[in-house]
Amino acid sequence: MDKEYKSGAAPEQDLSERITLPSSVPGSGTLDRLVDTARDYARAAASDNTLKAYAKDWAHFTRWCRMKGTEPLPPSPEMIGLYLADVASGSGPSPALSVSTIDRRLSGLAWNYAQRGFTLDRKNRHIATVLAGIKRKHARPPVQKEAILAEDILAMVATLPYDLRGLRDRAILLLGYAGGLRRSEIVSLDVHKDDTPGSGGWIEIMEKGALLTLNAKTGWREVEISRGSKDQTCPVHALTQWLHFAKIDFGPVFVGISRDGKRASEARLNDKHVARLIKRTVLDAGIRADLPEKDRLALFSGHSLRSGLASSAEVDERYVQKQLGHASAEMTRRYQRRRDRFRVNLTKAAGL
Repeated sequence: MDKEYKSGAAPEQDLSERITLPSSVPGSGTLDRLVDTARDYARAAASDNTLKAYAKDWAHFTRWCRMKGTEPLPPSPEMIGLYLADVASGSGPSPALSVSTIDRRLSGLAWNYAQRGFTLDRKNRHIATVLAGIKRKHARPPVQKEAILAEDILAMVATLPYDLRGLRDRAILLLGYAGGLRRSEIVSLDVHKDDTPGSGGWIEIMEKGALLTLNAKTGWREVEISRGSKDQTCPVHALTQWLHFAKIDFGPVFVGISRDGKRASEARLNDKHVARLIKRTVLDAGIRADLPEKDRLALFSGHSLRSGLASSAEVDERYVQKQLGHASAEMTRRYQRRRDRFRVNLTKAAGL
């Protein structure tokens, strides 16, 4: 068996190297360049975070197979069913995995098998029935992050100073909130189209607001961010102030700051900065101060900006759905949970 298959240690980005010419076709300059182009497209088929997760899924599964005295290839529905049972029950040294993690791990295995030329039949009874039993026995309601409402975001930005770092973080929070953006979408923005190879979109600042063109999970979409009622809380004003004082006119919009806090670097921010920023300003603003600090930190994340916009905007849900890029209105309504909770009193309507 191929050493790479046995170890399961091959980096996922190297799987694109499997794209080659058929053995019956002689190589040439033109075809070899096309192979390189195809490999580049293959590497872009999934996000870096997804590839990293799938790599960890495969490494864990192949390590489990070795411990059980078997091999990961070719795929065995019987062994995969046992693997799912093992990680769900927590019978080994590791704690039991959640149902959502098990589902994701199974998707990771299916992807890894496909890259290696195999098909994993998730409907096979050895997999499907075990997974159905796991979901029936261990499924829990989804844990939803707390929505950041309008008064919350105002309190959060009020904690930020007006130095270079504060200008940047204020623009991140206001732009992310008004646009209902994912944290990855925020940090992937460039000033112009095609500024950098890793761009996830670009901005156009106009008289009435800013137009963001994003390469999001559901494909390319435009997000309109209108100007606010006053400069202190206007996302477009915050963005232009940051770009002006940071002297950014090309490349990534949101970048790091030098140690002395006086210069913007050229390095794009990691999306984890957005999550840390939200948690820090939530604490500084005293939001949900009725809870212990640990619980407050667990309640809020980057997703709190998206659900906050949906919960705060008193407009037709079609506009919110378009802004968030949701494929269905049902998903948008799930985001509007805090706004609509107990709005309609069916108890009284029923005469009680």
